Amino acid sequence: MFEQRKAFIEEVLDGKEPLKAIYGKYGISEKTGHKWKRRFMESGLSGLADESRAPHSSPGQLGEDAVVRVIAIRQAHPTWGPKKIAELYRRAYPGEPAPSESSIYRVLGKAGLVAPRRVRAAPASGPAASMRRLIPAEGPNDVWTVDFKGWWVSDGERCLPLTVRDLASRAILEARLMESASAEAVRERFEGLFSRFGLPKVIRSDNGAPFATTTGFLGLTTLSAWWMSLGIVPDRTQPGRPGQNGSHERMHADISREIQGRVPGGVAANQAALDAWAEEYNRERPHEALGMRTPSEVYSPSERAYDPTASVEYPMGYTPRRVNKAGAIKLGGRLYRLGSALRGLTVGVQPGDDGATVWLGSFPIAALDFSTEGVRAIDILTGEEADPSSRKS
Repeated sequence: MFEQRKAFIEEVLDGKEPLKAIYGKYGISEKTGHKWKRRFMESGLSGLADESRAPHSSPGQLGEDAVVRVIAIRQAHPTWGPKKIAELYRRAYPGEPAPSESSIYRVLGKAGLVAPRRVRAAPASGPAASMRRLIPAEGPNDVWTVDFKGWWVSDGERCLPLTVRDLASRAILEARLMESASAEAVRERFEGLFSRFGLPKVIRSDNGAPFATTTGFLGLTTLSAWWMSLGIVPDRTQPGRPGQNGSHERMHADISREIQGRVPGGVAANQAALDAWAEEYNRERPHEALGMRTPSEVYSPSERAYDPTASVEYPMGYTPRRVNKAGAIKLGGRLYRLGSALRGLTVGVQPGDDGATVWLGSFPIAALDFSTEGVRAIDILTGEEADPSSRKS
């Protein structure tokens, strides 16, 4: 009997058939149907039991319409919590008082729509935590974050999402299922992004390919070196610390819950689902960090336009040098190796007393010692010598 009543309530909430048709389908009178609806609204699923002791009314109880609306919003957005549901309720029904977050939580709990809350571990402390160097975002396009989410399989096809997000506004700028994770394939996507949204100041990534390397000069790859040639700072999290890109990781967790493994039809169907999900994320989903605004209400394109035909220019007195296939430049008859990631790019050499400073776009990247033919990596943000282990001679 309980399962029958539960099925009855589910069909009532679904709203696909008239109430009279549902009453007839379950062989109950309108009075009985109203009784089970009232019990469910007051006590949730427990109110459908034969021996329910739930009260018929309680102070501050939400009306039937409000309860149905809250449940409908939750069913449309299964991972949204009370704060987001309350905000969407206010937007959908502006002329009516919105339920409080606590009331929404009680409704969801009674309806069996609340998962147990996880206890989060305390954040790590100590020297490693104090050594973070993450550039903050004060406005849109100050920092973009990028990562590959773990792949899944749909109808035998691999779905590998590349995601790019504006840190300040939380706007998803790209959610693309990729055929390849190569630097060339990712660069093609960023060329499209730069054309649409302009150039950010900073791009934050982890230390994996194709964004960074632990062995190359300054950790540069052909992709991040290209970013620098455009005047973009590559900012990286510490190895093994994905939490330093935490809001991006939480967005990936939402994709895992709402898209991954749920859409048949291979890459094409999953891309369509991902497009719709990102549209909803940007335009409908309120964010607590944004004062319950949506990302589309906060984000605006960058004022720094992207010109794919522009070449890097250096001030008067700098000597331009094209990095050869071996990753080196020739100066004064000598070769100075900068790394294969810079192949094909033009650097500017600024002469000094006993050597020179090598610039990539607007960033100093290396100091040349003419007496030893040595190359020392330079921290692009401080202008000081980087890790001594980066020295080359």
